[in-house]
Amino acid sequence: MRRFIFAAMPLILIACSAENATGQNSAASAEKPFKMSVIADFDSPWAMTFLPDGRALVTEKAGEMILFDPKNGTKIPVAGIPAVDSAGQGALMDVVPSPTFAQDKAVYFSFSEARGGEKGVALARGIFNQASDGTTKLDKVQVIFRASPYVEGNGHYSGRIAFSPDGRYLFFTNGERQKFDPAQDSKATLGKVLRLNLDGTPAAGNPLAAKGFDPAIWSYGHRNLLGLAFDKDGRLWEQEMGPKGGDEVNLIKPGLNYGYPLASNGSHYDGRDIPDHKAGDGFEAPKVWWNPVISPAGLAYYSGDLFPQWKNSLFIGGLSSQSLVRVKLNGDAASKADQWDMGARIREVEQGPDGALWLLEDGRDGSQGRLLKLTPSE
Repeated sequence: MRRFIFAAMPLILIACSAENATGQNSAASAEKPFKMSVIADFDSPWAMTFLPDGRALVTEKAGEMILFDPKNGTKIPVAGIPAVDSAGQGALMDVVPSPTFAQDKAVYFSFSEARGGEKGVALARGIFNQASDGTTKLDKVQVIFRASPYVEGNGHYSGRIAFSPDGRYLFFTNGERQKFDPAQDSKATLGKVLRLNLDGTPAAGNPLAAKGFDPAIWSYGHRNLLGLAFDKDGRLWEQEMGPKGGDEVNLIKPGLNYGYPLASNGSHYDGRDIPDHKAGDGFEAPKVWWNPVISPAGLAYYSGDLFPQWKNSLFIGGLSSQSLVRVKLNGDAASKADQWDMGARIREVEQGPDGALWLLEDGRDGSQGRLLKLTPSE
């Protein structure tokens, strides 16, 4: 799961509400139901995760991983990270502790890299090690999976990580790298959600392997998948950036084709039309979509007690929309609930140990790269 933080200050609230998967963004409300505290500043942060002791690991675009203590503001660099190609949308990306971190101290992370003139997203694992003097590193770092194929370009790596509720499997997103067709290519992992064993090998029983697909593929027909989270009942939710219009929240089911680039509720940036999702087209339609877009980044399923009215909601960071977005879940259904103007590009959303929401600004286009904590208004 994920979490976030902020310092108290007045902000304009835009609330978005709808009870169906419409693409229309909605009306304004008067005030935010939370206060915001600024906790720290980072250099273009990309993702964060909390460790069992309440400290957090934060990744930065250029390739730094930071061990951060919210109690005292201490930042300790984490050594052992492989070389990161951070051009364009490249970055040191997601970071998530192993489901058995308390025993094995394993940390999983993703990053973009260059190999032989081409680029792709890699999944790695290392062992968290902090010496008595505070020096921190990841030992025995090993790349356990690479997207295929590596291609030219600097966009749509994706690289989000989520563990299944039983801790047996790792789900990993591979973007279609702005190449369109790989999302429908059965032999490529690009434009896919993957299900892997914890050692990075394809999980047995993946639904499309018998049809000749790459054995790691769980679902396909995706664009740029920047959020992945399980709900309390084990459903897997994903959000992705659509093209011009058509940002999506999807309920991920094994073996389904989510349509891109053959179907989308948006259009190509050069103006070419993409057929909209419609019943009977053979593609799985999004549960919620946006036009105008929100540019979603980061996804958290909320299960905390600090905001009881938000239980069973998804929270999404908005980049171009500079917003925090809430989506209400009801079984297999989802609907728009709130959209708050945060005045900065929000890259990441996490749920903290106490149920607070923690946000990372991404440090671009006027954003400062701040770590923010949200708690209930007094």
